[in-house]
Amino acid sequence: MRVERDGDVAVVVLDNPPVNASTAAVRAGLLDALRATAADETVTGVVLIGAGKHLMSGSDLREFSVDELPEPQLPEVLAAIEAHPRPVVAALSGATLGGGLELALACDRRVALADCRVGLPEVGLGMIPGAGGIVRGLRLLEPDRLLDLVVAAEPIPVGVVGELGLVDEVVTDRLRDAAVAAARSTAKRVLSTLPPRTGKPGLFEETARRLISRHGATPGVLAAAGAVLAATALPATAALRHERAEFTRLRRGPEAAARRHLFFARTAVARAGRPKAGRPIRTVGVVGAGTMGAGIARAFVSAGADVALVDRDPAALERAADQVARAGRDAAARLRTGTALDLLSDADLVVEAVVEDHGVKAAVLGEVAGVVRPGLPLATNTSYLDIDALAATAADPERVLGMHFLAPAHRTGVLEVVRGRATSQDALDHVLSAARLLGKLPVIVGVCDGFVGNRIFSAYRHQCELLVEEGATPRQVDEALLDVGVAMGPFAVADMSGLDVAWHARRRRDAARDPRERYSDLADRLVEKGRLGQKTGAGWYRYVTGDRTPYDDPATEVLIAEARAAQGITPREIGTVEIVERVLTATANEAALVLAEGIATRPGDIDVLMTRGYGFPERLGGPCHWAATRPPAEYAAALQRLGAALGWGFRPGDPDLLS
Repeated sequence: MRVERDGDVAVVVLDNPPVNASTAAVRAGLLDALRATAADETVTGVVLIGAGKHLMSGSDLREFSVDELPEPQLPEVLAAIEAHPRPVVAALSGATLGGGLELALACDRRVALADCRVGLPEVGLGMIPGAGGIVRGLRLLEPDRLLDLVVAAEPIPVGVVGELGLVDEVVTDRLRDAAVAAARSTAKRVLSTLPPRTGKPGLFEETARRLISRHGATPGVLAAAGAVLAATALPATAALRHERAEFTRLRRGPEAAARRHLFFARTAVARAGRPKAGRPIRTVGVVGAGTMGAGIARAFVSAGADVALVDRDPAALERAADQVARAGRDAAARLRTGTALDLLSDADLVVEAVVEDHGVKAAVLGEVAGVVRPGLPLATNTSYLDIDALAATAADPERVLGMHFLAPAHRTGVLEVVRGRATSQDALDHVLSAARLLGKLPVIVGVCDGFVGNRIFSAYRHQCELLVEEGATPRQVDEALLDVGVAMGPFAVADMSGLDVAWHARRRRDAARDPRERYSDLADRLVEKGRLGQKTGAGWYRYVTGDRTPYDDPATEVLIAEARAAQGITPREIGTVEIVERVLTATANEAALVLAEGIATRPGDIDVLMTRGYGFPERLGGPCHWAATRPPAEYAAALQRLGAALGWGFRPGDPDLLS
């Protein structure tokens, strides 16, 4: 923190790289600067500005993990801004988020660069704003608009919030000069002394219902709605106390701890995924124009790369081109399609995305190696196949690795990067550079059936099927897991993906499966009846043409009853608590086995992959965090119950590996 003078205006420069996060040292320095400028009668105005790109981009989340936050806390600093005898102007730049926006709202005027983004991300971290973001924000925004901003928990372009009234002036350059001029011309305007906006009758309640329906009745969403409502009714001082108390309660709670864990885990994944040597990825070759190949092509053109898409089927190429065209005219112009592999000759990376068959993939990789430049990395987008076995068929095994995109490939923010025994660092660097270009977090994993994500998800899905076999219904399992925050119920997911996908994976494992191992053939029976999910109008559920709503189907009930009878199973009542415990414990246990085998490096890697790629609830922090934060005796008992349900062959993983 340093104080500079621009004539009669004191310019307080926040300098805490890389993002000027709020820390105890920053807050103490800011408080000292405010007190010093308040005592200096030659100062007629104060500007708060950030060194570098940002004014203040949130807080140091490490502070939030302790019971009591270190002093001085942010509300004390903001109270000093409001009590300052001269006008204080905030100069917003970069990403002014969380405590940074609350800092700006405590100032008398806000001047922002046009490319600045602002937001209150606390709900995304399991909390609510805790230093007046809601109370002061309600003096500028209607309650419904403020609640939208708080619950969205995403950075918003300053042009949007400028129209709403959160900033007073937007400039394209010379931010410091504009802020200094504002400090000379503006008067004190303390937002907390103004009356709150009340909005149109009923509109806030309607907005709250909509947001709860979309985001779930999570503690953060409910507390945000309650804090906005309190700020409309209470005096500012009482409303600020309420907001701070709710922030503190949630900060100390399990959901906030889980989301902080994921934040740090994502940071670790990003750090581990930095290429040791950056590789330019300008042109990408994609072989296979099916659903996944088209999605991969769309992802790369959207990121600015040129794409050469090859498939032997002209009709498939046409369908893929139509999908890529949805990314926009400029993106679509970067796509070339053709049936000859020669189209790949200038590629910086090739991604193979043909049918999930070892022989076909090995043949394609061999043909591709003959047309691209020597040593060019060849990535295979396989979901389950053995990367080492594929590499063994190549002339240069070190150039082969896995690049497992999760559907939809152009949307999911995580990528499973499968490093084989022979994979070179150069090949890995190419794929990590591609992940960076795509804006995807690359989780580096080892080789096993299904790698990390699909292997763990298979254990999750298998447990769900066993519960149905024992007496639950598919809808009962889906709803129980939706209640704890999964993005989509497992049986609805299976229908959406297509039951034949997992069926083929199970057939590949048939020879290795011990007959003593408990196995549910429910999904096999559905596939054998031609019930493949949404694409055939029936799977676990029934579907109406043009409607993806899952409807209960008596035919499914008959198939389930037949399967139970064949196994000699008498159905029993199964409650929600048992469903959740069994499924989550099975998921966490498989994660422990994956870690023990060295397929994944860190528990956080698994948690990032499963929350970002497979819909595991972020509010639980991922399967590893969920298990690691349970009382040890309670988790051990759950493992025992899981083992009793699975019977022969059950392998309990080491819980200590999950933390």
